[in-house]
Amino acid sequence: MTRSPAPGVLSTMGAMPLAIPAASNVGTDARGGAWAEAGPWRELFSRIAAGEVEALARLYDLAADRLFGLALWRTGSRDDAADVVQETFVRVAEQRARLDRVRDPRWWLLAVAHRLAIDHARRRQQRPAEGLEACAELVAPQADQALAVDAARVCELLWRLPAKQRAVIYLRHFGEMTFAEIGNSLGIPLFTAASRYRLALARLRQLVGGAT
Repeated sequence: MTRSPAPGVLSTMGAMPLAIPAASNVGTDARGGAWAEAGPWRELFSRIAAGEVEALARLYDLAADRLFGLALWRTGSRDDAADVVQETFVRVAEQRARLDRVRDPRWWLLAVAHRLAIDHARRRQQRPAEGLEACAELVAPQADQALAVDAARVCELLWRLPAKQRAVIYLRHFGEMTFAEIGNSLGIPLFTAASRYRLALARLRQLVGGAT
């Protein structure tokens, strides 16, 4: 995917400028093996702490789509989600001197993005949410009309869940994370993460069954 710099978003590492582009959709680069082990992420954080712009660009390639997905499901706005990704990486650049002391960069990044998403949602409560129809994870193949209808229905039902529950659903299913990992990312106890997940599934079952 080719990314172009977002206007007005410029951070610096040492004397070198860094243009931070906007995430556009939820991809697969950060999923599976790329996300599974903490070691490579700690190495990237150490390189960023040492001032390597290339390491920050690599971190963006690996993490931006996952952060965008979490922010989208938390805020309901693609514009806000893109802003959250931008701001998360600005925080990375600003705090680079301390990055080599971060125990697990994956959860640190998600935690920062989650807090920023909450801030955006609070600031823009009066603006109508876009819904999740544009989320790439929930788009069915165009050739199968029945699946397309189901996907649209699931999008609608998911949007009726509380934002906290949507975030857990996203990280559990699309992030393929354990409840302990979700808790670390969202700053909540493991049992709270599991409880939100169970409540979300119970609510979805009610909605699918026609209950209100």
